[in-house]
Amino acid sequence: MMICSSKMSVSPGVQSSSESPLSSARPPTSLPLRTIPGSHGWPLLGPISDRLDYFWFQGPETFFRKRIEKYKSTVFRTNVPPSFPFFTNVNPNVVAVLDTKSFSHLFDMDLVEKRNILVGDFMPSVKFTGDVRVCAYLDTSEPQHSHLKNFAMDILKQGSKTWVSEVLASLETMWDSIESTISKSGSASYLIPLQQFVFKFLMKSLIGADPSVSQEIADSGYIMLDRWLAVQLLPTVKIGVLQPLEEIFLHSWAYPFLLVSGDYNKLCDFVKKEGKEVLRRGETEFGLSTEDSLHNLLFILGFNAFGGFSVFLPGLVSRIVSDKTGLQEKIRKEVKEKGGSTLSFDSVKEMPLVMSVVYETLRLSPPVPTQYGRARKDFQLSSHDSVYNIKKGELLCGYQPLVMRDGKIFDEPESFKPDRFTNEKGSELLNYLYWSNGPQTGSPSASNKQCAAKDYVVLTAALFVAYIFSRFDSIVGDSSSITAVEKAK
Repeated sequence: MMICSSKMSVSPGVQSSSESPLSSARPPTSLPLRTIPGSHGWPLLGPISDRLDYFWFQGPETFFRKRIEKYKSTVFRTNVPPSFPFFTNVNPNVVAVLDTKSFSHLFDMDLVEKRNILVGDFMPSVKFTGDVRVCAYLDTSEPQHSHLKNFAMDILKQGSKTWVSEVLASLETMWDSIESTISKSGSASYLIPLQQFVFKFLMKSLIGADPSVSQEIADSGYIMLDRWLAVQLLPTVKIGVLQPLEEIFLHSWAYPFLLVSGDYNKLCDFVKKEGKEVLRRGETEFGLSTEDSLHNLLFILGFNAFGGFSVFLPGLVSRIVSDKTGLQEKIRKEVKEKGGSTLSFDSVKEMPLVMSVVYETLRLSPPVPTQYGRARKDFQLSSHDSVYNIKKGELLCGYQPLVMRDGKIFDEPESFKPDRFTNEKGSELLNYLYWSNGPQTGSPSASNKQCAAKDYVVLTAALFVAYIFSRFDSIVGDSSSITAVEKAK
């Protein structure tokens, strides 16, 4: 949930640290200066070749891995989609930064700027957000940025009053539905119930609106958001359908807002009617127009929160239900011992294994795989072993699933280790957990782009896990379905 914010004065209280890996972003003089390896290739041909590798022949992770091996460097020049022929206004040239040290430069607002580069040089039409450039596309130097970040923080502050109770109530509905389906059919997909759960609790917590007052929104609001997200992001995402059909039809052009305008307008009308208090605060307390408040609120709800949770939580469930090492028993025992009579953010913070499982899932499967930053000026960028000259205007691209497998920081980096972030050593590793556009130990502020709700995301996910094992002794399933549950004794 990547909400721009002011300082986390209303953070739910995850342990923070004054230390930050950003201090290591300045290159030590002992490292050798190296020319950035790789190239962007011939005009038109280079980007097309890289695009086909990225989406078709290799896939994003293999694409970056092979180039690390080829250049013997975690910093190199390449191209990332989208690109020619129908994206003539998009420059795919990037400098890849794929270790924790080089990647951390993306958080230094003195070195990089973030104007219109949420998904690289490609930016979906502002028609998708009511002709408003929302906070996620603003650089910290733009005056409107601080107003919108403060508004986002206020949304969280107000939502925190009912956040936990709404999460628990919606979880009960979700798992009642899954249990009922299992009893009738022998298995149940959890993907749709999970999205319904996320949509309902976010609507009630962030907007103060109960979706049930509109049958259409209650039944289809989450589907409307799915379609709105998909149409914006299709040119940048590998889907995995039959090639070359995916390449021809999904990655060759930007899709028009017209395809989802009906959905978006219905959501706007609902928020205008049911979220009047939130919109009023945007106007009276933060100096925003109604349109700025409305479309930023919908972006926070739909893109940041709903989109992020919809990617992250299924992966979390999948890792737990597919584990064969006794993890469920350990979690169940911790939840029973630490949970008390009522689950809360405070109680899950006392569950080190549950928290570590959440962190480890975020390390291996961050909700947003790529981060970008454009050089604000000429500067020197350092990796673990070299220093590189970066020119003003160059676009840096970090692929987080590889960055978070940096063997110089993480032992057995390819393995899912549930207890990796427990004890003192695990706490130190949080300095290098970058899923939130900053280190987990960092503090979002008006001067950076870190996710304001990073602690809410972690604690909500921990609450999600703790609820499961307060209700069940064990669950069995796979990446999309639950096949059996054993009720808690």
